[in-house]
Amino acid sequence: MRKDHNYYYPSLESRFELSKSDACFHLLSSKKSKKNLPPSPPKLPFIGNFHQLGLQPHRSLQKLSNEHGPMMMLQFGSVPVLIASSAEAASQIMKTQDMGFANKPMSSIPSRLFFGPKDVAFTPYGEYWRNARSICMLQLLNNKRVQSFSKIREEETSLLLKKIKDSIDNSQVVDLAELFVSMTNDVLCRVALGRKYCDGEEGKKFKTLLLEFVELLGVFNIGDFMPWLAWVNRFDGLNAKVDKVAAEVSTFLEGVIEEHRETKIDDEEEESADFVDILLQVQK
Repeated sequence: MRKDHNYYYPSLESRFELSKSDACFHLLSSKKSKKNLPPSPPKLPFIGNFHQLGLQPHRSLQKLSNEHGPMMMLQFGSVPVLIASSAEAASQIMKTQDMGFANKPMSSIPSRLFFGPKDVAFTPYGEYWRNARSICMLQLLNNKRVQSFSKIREEETSLLLKKIKDSIDNSQVVDLAELFVSMTNDVLCRVALGRKYCDGEEGKKFKTLLLEFVELLGVFNIGDFMPWLAWVNRFDGLNAKVDKVAAEVSTFLEGVIEEHRETKIDDEEEESADFVDILLQVQK
């Protein structure tokens, strides 16, 4: 036992002597557990600790962790959430006890945006996740493949420097934030999709779609924490927007896949294949 912040709590090592089912139960079950849970600040009925997040949740969580320790349990609506705010606690969860915490609760918005979900970052732990992770590590992100994209990174970096130089030569204001975002998008598009989507009307639509997609991933969905209020999203337009963006992303990706199927990759071009080419080969 260690003393900290005027209360006692077991060491992280002893606290994490849990089975896989125990760990998932602590995170996902809304029922009270008889286990020795981490300390928790006082909560209100129905909303739990939502009122303590404030307008800057990261600062609020830091303040709470200073009071209650590097691991604490908060209640967001009906969902208990384990907060780890130290390197030691994060290492225990993500490395030492990784199998116990591999499964994760699914938010309804990512589930609809990622087709079920089928994305490796959101899909539940299991056979599908293991296969998807294996493809990512062995096919998409192995060292040889990453090095093969170095030419793309160099080309886009040179274009960025040229844009900055041209703007300075013409005495124009340089928006570095916009340039860095554009360069990042261009690199990712060339690596993953085979070409850039930044010019003309097509480029504008793609940027708008991408911004809406990323924005929805960060939206607070009250139905995930208070199921009895899920009906609110039918009236505030959130459900309609999610369905619209999901349909547009699906249409866009179908077009990209068809474009790649019509273009065959020669053996000499194997090293320059993008992610879609590689996934189509894996599918075969």
